[in-house]
Amino acid sequence: MKLLRLGPRGQERPALLDAQGHARDLSGLLRDITPRTLSPEGLAALRAVDPAALPLLPEGLRPGLPWRGCRKFLCVGLNYADHAAEAGMALPTEPILFTKQLSSLVGAQDTVVLPQGATKGDWEVELGVVIGRTARCIEPEEALAHVAGYCVVNDVSERSFQLERGGTWDKGKGCDTFGPVGPWLVTADEVPDPQALDLWLDVNGQRMQTGNTRTMVFGVAALISTISRYCTLHPGDLIATGTPPGVGMGMKPLPRFLQPGDEMRLGISGLGEQRLPVKAWDRALFDDQ
Repeated sequence: MKLLRLGPRGQERPALLDAQGHARDLSGLLRDITPRTLSPEGLAALRAVDPAALPLLPEGLRPGLPWRGCRKFLCVGLNYADHAAEAGMALPTEPILFTKQLSSLVGAQDTVVLPQGATKGDWEVELGVVIGRTARCIEPEEALAHVAGYCVVNDVSERSFQLERGGTWDKGKGCDTFGPVGPWLVTADEVPDPQALDLWLDVNGQRMQTGNTRTMVFGVAALISTISRYCTLHPGDLIATGTPPGVGMGMKPLPRFLQPGDEMRLGISGLGEQRLPVKAWDRALFDDQ
């Protein structure tokens, strides 16, 4: 299944895509797509529903976050060998972990707002893994059974905050709007091998990133197992698994960073595409103002 939530921020309706790619309204069956929906029992109940019996939703509705109730947004750094090389950093011997703030989460067509003082905004297309069963100290061979589904993530970064101001990477990773997710959550049964997915990202129509998840240093199962030894993973938690080469700071002979007016388009095979305008910081661009 492809699950999504459509509508203005705070008014999204739960939906699924039918075989023809049309959005079908789930709001008559459930109030929202939540961690409970993503449990094995919740997904089994949805699989029993005939999409043709559900009302069609209008075309052109905004895709919000595909589910509500994420408690952790965990990320993995330098998880592609060729990306580590372009960054001039040593290949990790154990996954590098950091977090993005939940306030960074936005939908797949929302605006990415560069923070005040930003000079080195960057892009990173990544495979997102959404947890469906509680995972605590699990073995790699058990790990994929704990996955509800997969999604596209853009780990937007402000490199000057991340690398030049001391402290942890989190400074440049968790800025508001720096975590576009979606447009869909594709359930794990439709992704038989998460290590065989093509990724790509364009800026203003120019291809910047091309990769495949088979070149990860640590695969999805290894990442889930390792992370579950440091913290319990709960249904609805999101793991961004690293990015292939082609990020702005690695461009030669000079780096290329995001500017107001840019547009990022990115996607992963079978998981949908994002289209994200980039704007300069403006308080009026935030919904809570």
